[in-house]
Amino acid sequence: MNPSTLLGMLGGIALIVLAIVMTASDVNAFWNLPGLAVVLGGTIAATLLAYPLGEVLRVFRTFVVVLRNERLYTEADKKELVQVARHWFQGDLAAIESRLDTIRNPFLRNGVQMIIDDLPHEDIAEMLQWRIAKLRATEAAEAQIYRTMALFAPAFGMLGTLIGLINMLHGMEGSDFERIGINMALAMITTLYGVVLANLLFKPIAIKLERRTEQRVVLMNMISEGLLLMARGHSPAHIREFLRTFLAQYEDELYMPAQKTPRKAKGKP
Repeated sequence: MNPSTLLGMLGGIALIVLAIVMTASDVNAFWNLPGLAVVLGGTIAATLLAYPLGEVLRVFRTFVVVLRNERLYTEADKKELVQVARHWFQGDLAAIESRLDTIRNPFLRNGVQMIIDDLPHEDIAEMLQWRIAKLRATEAAEAQIYRTMALFAPAFGMLGTLIGLINMLHGMEGSDFERIGINMALAMITTLYGVVLANLLFKPIAIKLERRTEQRVVLMNMISEGLLLMARGHSPAHIREFLRTFLAQYEDELYMPAQKTPRKAKGKP
């Protein structure tokens, strides 16, 4: 289980439950099955209308990816690439072929295979970049579906509110105050369900998937550049230093605050 995902989900749920318990006279009033069916069912139905069935089913499976603690094995891939480059630099093609099937990262394994097959450097670079672009596009589409669901959920919450208000106004002609209370509860609770689902589930998942894609693309770009250096015959030491610098520069750009460039005084060189 991903620690941040688990902490965020449990913390958000605990906050909502605590607020309800501390303020509500009847906690059961916040559980409304018809309201939940309107919001969640309507969101899923609208998503199925907006996207092909295969894409929607695949996106629901990515929810498991968000929950588990997925590791990228960056350091292991770096060591693997340097070791393969050492065999290549020494001309030990048999050693590379013997360990090819043991390479964990399929992107790295396919790149090494293209080098062994003696493809032109331009073709290798083009193929690697095509695979990176394909992964980015595929996973961006998955995150976009969750963002779309985050837009649908509050809208169907408002739909449930309208249904409850219409029924409530229609019931005011009689004296059935219990029915009026039920419809009023439906009107209010569906809006709550829509906001919670959008901001505590769908939108955070989309952000998590986008962040995961960014990290995977950086790793793939690092491997791609290292493979091209290997194909051009650079030494393993040079490749190892390049990979270290590549990741260090990315982390600096990502985490270090931007430094302001001092302005020159007017009239001075």
